[in-house]
Amino acid sequence: MRFLDTFFDGAVMARYLPDLISAIWVTLYLAVVIVVAGLALGLALACLRTLGSKWLNVPIIIFADLGRAIPPLVVILIFYFGLPGLGITLSGQLVIVLVLGAVLAAFAEEIFWAGLTSLSAGQWEAGRATGLTFGQTLFSIALPQAVRLAIPPLVNRALAITKMTALGSVIGVKEILAVSSSAQSFSGSATPLTMAALAYLAIFIPVVIASRLIERRFSWSI
Repeated sequence: MRFLDTFFDGAVMARYLPDLISAIWVTLYLAVVIVVAGLALGLALACLRTLGSKWLNVPIIIFADLGRAIPPLVVILIFYFGLPGLGITLSGQLVIVLVLGAVLAAFAEEIFWAGLTSLSAGQWEAGRATGLTFGQTLFSIALPQAVRLAIPPLVNRALAITKMTALGSVIGVKEILAVSSSAQSFSGSATPLTMAALAYLAIFIPVVIASRLIERRFSWSI
């Protein structure tokens, strides 16, 4: 009974459930925006690298390397607490979207680029030989194959990045971890943290299952 009273207190659950539901929607919103923005930017950068311009490739490579090397929490703290010193104030949600979206874009760019470079030169040459322009060859022949190859690693990376929305608790974003930690402090019970764990499971277990199905589907396709 002591275990249940500590981690599954019904009264505490009823009291903080509305706040947790609101936090779940915030977490879902952030996750969707981060994934859409990150994948779109990563794909755009990978496509730009196919142009072969040094003036484009060098900044893209630097962005990708820094995005994968620097811990996101460090950048989040710099953006949220450092930029106001320059007169730039960003909301906590915007900081999370910008930083995690950029991190996902850095990984996505490298994944898409690996898919594009894995295609044989003959496919590019065949497209040009049939009269297609470079852009038509890229979008009609190369990119569909590269995206198919990239789907399994992209799904796993997107899942890992979206779980980092919990870092928003450090800068006051009212997502699941922030709300549950605050509730735990006020209630003196571990039940809100249990509720947070259950909320994360409810969100991400279906995503994990879907990612496995997607990986299985495309592993047979390629």
